[in-house]
Amino acid sequence: MKRRFDRVFVIVLDSLGIGAMADAGRFGDEGADTLGHISDTVEHLHIPNLAKLGLANLKSLRQVMPVQKPEGYYLALNEASNGKDTMTGHWEMMGILTEKPFITFTDTGFPKELIDELEKRCGRQIIGNKAASGTAILDELGEREIQDGKLIVYTSADSVMQICGNEETMGLETLYHYCEIARELTLRDEWRVGRVIARPYTGKKRGEFVRTSNRHDYALKPTGATALNTLKNAGYDVISVGKINDIFAGEGITESNRSKSSVHGMEQTIEIAGRDFTGLCFTNLVDFDAQWGHRRNPIGYGEEIERFDEKLGQLLPLLKEKDLLMITADHGNDPTYKGTDHTREQVPLLIYSPSDQGEGKLGTKDTFAVIGATIADNFGVEMPEGTIGTSILDEIH
Repeated sequence: MKRRFDRVFVIVLDSLGIGAMADAGRFGDEGADTLGHISDTVEHLHIPNLAKLGLANLKSLRQVMPVQKPEGYYLALNEASNGKDTMTGHWEMMGILTEKPFITFTDTGFPKELIDELEKRCGRQIIGNKAASGTAILDELGEREIQDGKLIVYTSADSVMQICGNEETMGLETLYHYCEIARELTLRDEWRVGRVIARPYTGKKRGEFVRTSNRHDYALKPTGATALNTLKNAGYDVISVGKINDIFAGEGITESNRSKSSVHGMEQTIEIAGRDFTGLCFTNLVDFDAQWGHRRNPIGYGEEIERFDEKLGQLLPLLKEKDLLMITADHGNDPTYKGTDHTREQVPLLIYSPSDQGEGKLGTKDTFAVIGATIADNFGVEMPEGTIGTSILDEIH
């Protein structure tokens, strides 16, 4: 089969949901609507590039008018997996159905048995062990960690164990070593979290602590092969930007690029668009979720969308005739909603190619896995056995 597109760019706007799924009540997320509530809340939302690709045609927004003739296709995706977290969403995009959700320790902290074993293996007393904001827990406990040689461990509404370390007093390699120990321990079923995250910081006292860009995620390996593996095995480039490499534990990735921010991630994607390669560029832009969704800041979230839209305007002219762009999200995180957790929402999928004169709504699909299946179909590779998803390549004329 002759491939239609030589390069595919998938950009994940981490947490930009477009309204509660039908089963949102099962997750306590009735009425959640990340993009809709941001549009209702902010005074101004200027996103001309997303609008011309059909975002406001897909999702009614108070701040943004639909365009008469969008330049791309647009559709809504439901999540088939049992969850609403980053790994579940990304894995499903590439074909993996997750039926058993990852464990969270938001309300209780981590079990004493786990903390005791981690203290023994690391040789440091653990402080924290609760759900907290990363910046708040540094202000509360950072000085104790530095002065007394403690180890800050905390969690959030996600299935994560986060471990802090001061780059100047503890050192990055020591922090990473502790996280590797924690990852080994949390492979047990009763402690199984999706990610262990190293959270390095600098500063000497409260008010001066700053988290650095040397964060590292220690994710579980995907439970099976994905579209990324088949692309790599067939000799195609699979270039990751942001935390994609961490989410897939390096599986199926040929080149990894770490990002300092979502703006930086778009700058990296723009640079990659200027290269010659054949295959996939897979980008995650995490600030929507980490900086604004979890912190319940709709104004900041809206501004982040505008920053993305500006960079999107720089990317679009660089796309070649045989390029395909897919913009989507992995879950919701409504910044106007109760709590600080992700929200169970549909996500958008905007599809654009300079060579494609077609446009319009493609309805609603029942899984994020249409993305991986479509990419595999384009490059003429088989999806791995046991994966889900049906290609929509034939619907893109």
